[in-house]
Amino acid sequence: MISFARLTFLTVSASFVAGCGLTMPAIRYPATTKTNQVDDYHGTKVADPYRWLEDDISAATKAWVEAQNKVTFGYLETIPERVAIKERLTKLWNYERYSVPFKEGSRYFFTKNDGLQNQSVLYTMISLGTVPTVLLDPNKLSPDGTIALGGVSISDDGKRMAYGISKAGSDWQEWRVRDVATASDLSDEIKWVKFSSTSWTKDGKGFFYSRYDEPAKANELKGVNYFQKLYYHRLGTTQAEDVLVYHRPDQKEWGFGGRVTDDGKYLIISVWTGSDTRNRIFYKELQTPDAPVVELLNDFDASYEFIDNVDAVFYFRTDLNAPRGRIIAIDVTRPAHADWKEIVPQTSDRLQSVSLVNDQLVVSYLKDARSEVKIFSREGRFIRQVELPGLGTAGGFGGKRKDTETFYSFTSFTTPGAIYRYDLATATSTLFRQPKVDFNPHDYETKQVFYHSKDGTRVPMFITHKRGLKLDGQNPTYLYGYGGFDISLTPNFSVANLVWMEMGGVYAMPNLRGGGEYGEEWHQAGMKLKKQNVFDDFTAAAEWLIANKYTSPKKLAIGGGSNGGLLVGACLTQRPDLFGAALPAVGVMDMLRFHKFTIGWGWISDYGSADDPEQFKALYAYSPLHNIRPATKYPATLITTADHDDRVVPAHSFKFAATLQAAQAGNKPALIRIETRAGHGAGKPTTKIIEEAADKWAFLVRELGMTPPNRLGE
Repeated sequence: MISFARLTFLTVSASFVAGCGLTMPAIRYPATTKTNQVDDYHGTKVADPYRWLEDDISAATKAWVEAQNKVTFGYLETIPERVAIKERLTKLWNYERYSVPFKEGSRYFFTKNDGLQNQSVLYTMISLGTVPTVLLDPNKLSPDGTIALGGVSISDDGKRMAYGISKAGSDWQEWRVRDVATASDLSDEIKWVKFSSTSWTKDGKGFFYSRYDEPAKANELKGVNYFQKLYYHRLGTTQAEDVLVYHRPDQKEWGFGGRVTDDGKYLIISVWTGSDTRNRIFYKELQTPDAPVVELLNDFDASYEFIDNVDAVFYFRTDLNAPRGRIIAIDVTRPAHADWKEIVPQTSDRLQSVSLVNDQLVVSYLKDARSEVKIFSREGRFIRQVELPGLGTAGGFGGKRKDTETFYSFTSFTTPGAIYRYDLATATSTLFRQPKVDFNPHDYETKQVFYHSKDGTRVPMFITHKRGLKLDGQNPTYLYGYGGFDISLTPNFSVANLVWMEMGGVYAMPNLRGGGEYGEEWHQAGMKLKKQNVFDDFTAAAEWLIANKYTSPKKLAIGGGSNGGLLVGACLTQRPDLFGAALPAVGVMDMLRFHKFTIGWGWISDYGSADDPEQFKALYAYSPLHNIRPATKYPATLITTADHDDRVVPAHSFKFAATLQAAQAGNKPALIRIETRAGHGAGKPTTKIIEEAADKWAFLVRELGMTPPNRLGE
């Protein structure tokens, strides 16, 4: 074991000027022990001197974390604006927030957060006009709010609820069963569930779920996840008695999602492999004893999302021969390709999701990263377009084929998420819940611009800021991006971003290649050997903002999380001259070893693997960890991660921070903020979210030389 008993320090020979005019003492970083670890990748020798930081439970790593946090929080505490920023964030965050309701049996279910509750509370009500009652309050499960509700599944009659909880931000979940009428738990308990929901049989006697084998304690948060299995749990029995429905010992990477059709006749098994958008669809008849699993779609040639069925006719959203998506119908009694029917063909816009409600197809599209929703008959005849409250993001529209109502949310950069009820019979939307936030949305404006990337590709970008902004190149600007895994960034309200704009900041969000805004072609243009396109798109966005006088390099900060943390890490190492500050969060920084931890192997479909010689060259060329150059002036950097992140293990950020601190030649800080009892982000308590946002904005206030208003919000 590597000793970390000696807390010697590296000193940055510079001082920092605070917003109040005071001079900060030089930052002294904890010295991080180096080893002689070297790996051979297809003839290329690659040093990994901080490999020991991958051991998340060692005393040496824990001491390093404590020492780094001491330095980081010591720095943050010297920023005078930090307190006011946190107070303003807390005040604005204190507003009611609702999820989109759904209905099972005669009951409605939704979550609500009163404002500053660490976790949203699950409610139920008999009808829309009745007073909701609490079904589950996760805030009562832990004193610090670090136990979160991870998933909910209600039986068809609305009488039983299966629910998953995650602790300290981990992807691992424990599932339990609650009686809805009494809000009391039954004896059922399911463990070692990850990347799975549950689906009840129509008799309400049990549910399907997927799990992994119990890991060794030392590998609980970093061990590789292989061999997921699909089970059936019958109420009142122990987990040891659960029936193994399907698994593939010959396919360690296959994962399984089980869904019972609304008519109760079939179990639909979606077979996934990591983050690959392609999948397989199998099914099993539930009304025939010992019915076999039928491999309906087993070519792994496209994405297939099951929508619903009408007897033996299955409806799917797919990108097969349609990279922006279309809807097809397959009669499983005649499953040959020649007998498939196209219901709604591909259009110029991205088909994002489909539901079958009121015996009509409710189809959500992305048009230049903004929502449009259209209604079609089950045969594919266009009926109408849903009138949305404005240009923004709409989500929801769930329900069952016989329902006549559905619910949806609508949000934009300056519109908090409002919830609407949509009557499909009358084509009318009525407001269900309207949040009230202490700000005037008319004080801000949003525009969408298009710019050209390095290779000439046209890329959209949203820009939001206070009205009356002067284009003088002096505006502090936060450029946020993602660009990967077919994920689309769309307009969304954020209290943190609102406070940034209140302080005079500009918020810019480009829709980079690698995402899903324009379908699978857009996604593939930022994958594997083409991943550099994503970084070029982001860099071009920064250059456009500078050229059009929104900002300048010293006033420009970049941010992103997870795959977006990779984006920030790659861009700050490729173009350190272009940015004044960088905020990489829970980033994938070691592109040569990411696949060796938890579910990291599942990202090979997007990134490629260092085990492949050609892909290694591409990964090594941009891997943030391996492209930090000694004696280089890097922008001010605040890395954020968490000790319970078992999605992107914190070793990525640990090793990146240690390397950056050793290489920094300029007078800008290279800090790492390590949250405790938190994970990749899902389920993080409100208090921790506010604290982290306050620290990020305080960091940028100092490093970008901002002068916020004396009293925020005025």
